This record gives sequence, structure tokens and C-alpha cells, in this order.
Amino acid sequence: MSSTQISDMTQPQRDRLAFIELRLRFLGEIRRQDLVTRFGIQAAAATRDIGQYKDIAPRNLDYDTRVKVYVRSDWFRPAFEFSAERVLTWLSLGFGDGEPSRLRSLVACEGSTLSSHLDLEMLSVLTRAIYKKSAVELSYRALSSGLTTREFVPFALADNGQRWHVRGFDRRSGDFRDFVLNRIADVRLLAGPVQEHETADQDIQWNRIAEIELVPHPANVQHPDTIEAEYGMQNGVLRMRVRAAMAGYLMRRWNVDCTEDHSLKGTEFHLWLKNRQALYGVTNLVLAPGYET
Repeated sequence: MSSTQISDMTQPQRDRLAFIELRLRFLGEIRRQDLVTRFGIQAAAATRDIGQYKDIAPRNLDYDTRVKVYVRSDWFRPAFEFSAERVLTWLSLGFGDGEPSRLRSLVACEGSTLSSHLDLEMLSVLTRAIYKKSAVELSYRALSSGLTTREFVPFALADNGQRWHVRGFDRRSGDFRDFVLNRIADVRLLAGPVQEHETADQDIQWNRIAEIELVPHPANVQHPDTIEAEYGMQNGVLRMRVRAAMAGYLMRRWNVDCTEDHSLKGTEFHLWLKNRQALYGVTNLVLAPGYET
């Protein structure tokens, strides 16, 4: 089936076929029940959708009779085009309205994020490894060591508000690390089991939840009620629960003064970390403005 025929489909049809491709590409498999659950259709309709996708891209999927699931083939070539931002939104928030339509936005919108040149094929290897609980071998460009080859056990994607990371166990350093997605290249799945100490359950910083309290900066803000309204504070305090592994990113992105005596000067510091002790032992606080052990 040609791309012209795809464009002739109704939007619900494109949604379902795009969903099939997204699961194949980034999770490595699709079941009829996935379509039934997501779209509320009958099993027979799900079978027709999978058949229709096979007409579009016959070499993209195989049927594994052992586990009765359609799996991504070695010959996979995408039939739908997605932006990296759209794929990351789907992976983090769930499948929305499928293949991007050509409809204009309902109101004028403009973003200021940096252009993302993320390699979606690289991303698909990582997401399939996360889904299957497998390790990968990858090349990574670090600021300190340059280009190195590592074995890595990924278990989650994380957005720090500026760029996307993958969280996992780095066998080279023997510790849990965050790798910036755009610095990863030449990634491939590895065979073999993952050890218990390499799993997400053993990542203390990821599993620890810190309860933080942010307040208007006592020295830099003349009208604290403005900041209270902007951040939706209750009784002058914004209480948040964040993963310890993400706390430093949050403090830096929001320019939170993390000094004990709220001593950072500057109009960019509107917030102060009131309960500094809540972040004791958080390893990435080197990123937080003014935080010193």
C-alpha cells in the first residue's frame, strides 16, 4: 500500500495503524489485546488492523507462534513519520491521537526548546531494552572522557526540563548513571541476563522520594504573593515530592536558591529551598544553585 493510500484513510484508521508501528518500533511487539484495550474495539477489528498494517509494511513484523505475539522483524522500516518530541511524549505520557495530522493548532503556539536531532532508531533500541529488561552496548560522548564504549542496563527515560536522559546501570563505572540521549550512538542490544544489582530496584537515588518545600525568596522577592500565585503555593509554600535522582535538575531548572541562609543574589532567584535537610545525601545536588555539603 502506498503513502497515498495511507493518507486516504480516516484519522481513526491512521491512529490505530500508527499505534501498531509505535509499539513494534519502540517496544518490539504488538498484541491484538493492545489495540482492543487502547481503542475499545473488538478482537476481530484488531485483527483487521494488524492485517492492514501488514499490507502497508509486510516486512516489518513476524508472528511468534510460541508466545502468540507479533514481533518487530529484522527488516523493519518505518511507514509513518514522527518527530522525536512526539515519540518521547508517547513514551512518557501514553499514546494520544496517533500519526501527526496536518491540522493546525487551535490557538497560536510557539516553543523555545532547542531543536532535537534525536536518532529514533537509537531510541528504539533503548526503549526495547527497557521493555525487555535487557542490556545494551553503546558509544557515549562524555564531557570528561570523550567517546567511550560501555555496557549499560537502561530502565527509564527521564526529562529534566531541558533535555532527555536514560537512567540505568553503567557497567563501566559500576554505578547508576544518567546518559543524555543525544550523546549516545551505535547502540545495540546485548544477549544474556541482567544481574540483580543492575536493576531499578537497586537504584537508591531513583527509588528515594524527597519531600521538598519551596517558598518565595526572602531577600530577592519584594511581592511574595506574586510568586505564590505563579507557582500555586498553599499558605506560602509549594510542597513537592520528587525522585532524589531528579532533584538537582529541578533545583537548577527553577533557579532555586539552595543555600542555608538564602544568600544568593539576583533577579533570577525567585525561590528558596526551605527544608534543605530533606535533600541530605542526594548525589546530584552538585547541580543545585548554592548547595554545599
